[in-house]
Amino acid sequence: MNSGFYIILAAQFLSALADNALLFAAIALLKDLSSPSWHTPVLQQSFIVSYIVLAPFVGAFADSLPKGRVMFISNIIKLAGCVVMLVGVHPLIAYCLVGLGAAAYSPAKYGILTEYLPPDQLVEANSWMEGLTVAAIVLGAVVGGVLISPKIIAPLLQTLDIPLVGSIAELAIAVIVVIYIAAAIFNLYIPHVAIDHKPLSRSPAFLVKDFWHCFKLLWKDPLGQVSLAVTTLFWGAGATLRLLVLAWAAVALHYDIGAAARLTAWVAIGIAIGSVLAAKFVKLEHSVKVLPVGIAMGVVVLMMIPVTDSALAIFLLIAIGAMGGYFVVPMNALLQHRGHLLMGAGRSIAVQNFNENLSIFAMLGLYAMMQKLDFSIYFIILVFGLLLSGIMAALYRRHGHDQDRGQR
Repeated sequence: MNSGFYIILAAQFLSALADNALLFAAIALLKDLSSPSWHTPVLQQSFIVSYIVLAPFVGAFADSLPKGRVMFISNIIKLAGCVVMLVGVHPLIAYCLVGLGAAAYSPAKYGILTEYLPPDQLVEANSWMEGLTVAAIVLGAVVGGVLISPKIIAPLLQTLDIPLVGSIAELAIAVIVVIYIAAAIFNLYIPHVAIDHKPLSRSPAFLVKDFWHCFKLLWKDPLGQVSLAVTTLFWGAGATLRLLVLAWAAVALHYDIGAAARLTAWVAIGIAIGSVLAAKFVKLEHSVKVLPVGIAMGVVVLMMIPVTDSALAIFLLIAIGAMGGYFVVPMNALLQHRGHLLMGAGRSIAVQNFNENLSIFAMLGLYAMMQKLDFSIYFIILVFGLLLSGIMAALYRRHGHDQDRGQR
């Protein structure tokens, strides 16, 4: 790996760090505005909705310009979302603007890997990207938590006189603006990569039609289908697992919300470990063979049900995360490789984001429905684990022998 690759990683790390810290700052700002509690999940939905609505367009945008420039523009949009939040625009609207930038950023950050690196380095590159993204998620939660902590920040706020900053939440957002600026500076130094698979038209109607064509093309391709299905399932399951752990920790371990939130970081640490192991042991041409690990992950989720010991809980969450990282990194690499060959990296990743975020909405909707019906958290874990293992087993039965044929 050369220096250009590490510049890409640095830009992604800082941008993801700011994204994750901003969530906590925006929630704190909602509390300052005395917003109802249901605004918090809507805040997260306002971020995700851009990935779904703009899916036909962001992939083509990512493929229409050098991807380093796309990443720079996207970071400026995120930065603008923070600034308008500071000037008084409601967080639900401002955070939606940040989500727009994130939606445009995602196809470029992964697409540049397939254009900048040879196929035999994609799994390793993805492990670095996923590992640092997970580190940014963990550190973003820590940074966000510190920035909105009254005990730590209130004395500092009294000594500062910063325009537009009058509360702890606003000071947190101002610090995050600086992180986005740093990410944008790194974007300027990303190596120039020639435009590949440039869109044939900028017409919205054409782009929607082209997106639908790419959507069908990836789902009909045997290797594209399995990699898209697995990554879609993983991110939907991951979003739901975060909420499951919070509720389970309160019942099984008697944790308060703060301790339960910190417990979720062990899953992210496990994902980083799994990503490193995938880079070391899994080759792109053998990526479908990791599917049994996904089946085992669902079984380990079921093992959470009888656990009441904190140390054992941490071990299980690390194991769940490591299994997830081990099977999702090769699947990401395979999907990028197939998408790059079939239609261009940017558009294929836009299709991936569309499916993943639909999965997040669907699985969180199922979770919310079961909670509304007052199902026990243990029953919800049972359903979740069986669903995860069942879908992964079905995918392995269908695609376990497809990859060799697909590579010929």
